[in-house]
Amino acid sequence: MIVYFHGGGFVIADLDVYDASARGLAEQTGAVVVSVAYRLAPEHKFPTAHEDAYAAYLWTLKNVESLKGDPKMIAVAGESAGGNLAANVSMMARDKGVAIPVHQLLVYPVSGSDMNTESYQKYAAAKPLDKPMMEWFVKNYLNNMGEAKDPRISLVNANLKGLPNTTIILAEIDPLQSEGELLGEKLKAAGVKIESKLFSGVTHEFFGMSALVPEAKDAQAFATDELKKAFKK
Repeated sequence: MIVYFHGGGFVIADLDVYDASARGLAEQTGAVVVSVAYRLAPEHKFPTAHEDAYAAYLWTLKNVESLKGDPKMIAVAGESAGGNLAANVSMMARDKGVAIPVHQLLVYPVSGSDMNTESYQKYAAAKPLDKPMMEWFVKNYLNNMGEAKDPRISLVNANLKGLPNTTIILAEIDPLQSEGELLGEKLKAAGVKIESKLFSGVTHEFFGMSALVPEAKDAQAFATDELKKAFKK
């Protein structure tokens, strides 16, 4: 089973916007995918989305057999803000003594609070995600700007020990590229087994576009291979 969290900066988008990603993972892995609709800002501020994500994971654990899944083979996955949520679910499960996922797939995850990284400077005006939009997301989700340094938002400052094997997929033309690379380094330093791949010439949000973008097809195949390895253990 895969518990999947959509992107949108904790503020916009929904299950339909990211359906192609969830559907692609289901088709290629053969897993049951639980695609999660969590509450969004500004109506629901931090840490509402994070709490909803964990509640959805607990629901999946409780209902896994009725969904014809294997309780020992549950992974988490997410894109952008959803990648942040997926990692947080793993951390919360670890901290609360709940069965942790067998794998986490983090696709260009929100994982830092520094908006002056190399990729933020280089791709400040990138599309579809640029620096002003990230600033807008942060302003709308957080109660105050000090929360940007909270380890639940800035994963690179979190305790990453004991997390499951991780796959990180990054896009070149993306302000979040640098923090995604740093997260990979931090996970390795924490003793987490990680596979990471940067796809050249593509932008944030490319992952679900496999019908049109060859790199997205390759990225989904890479993610599928890593998830299948985790499920075979």
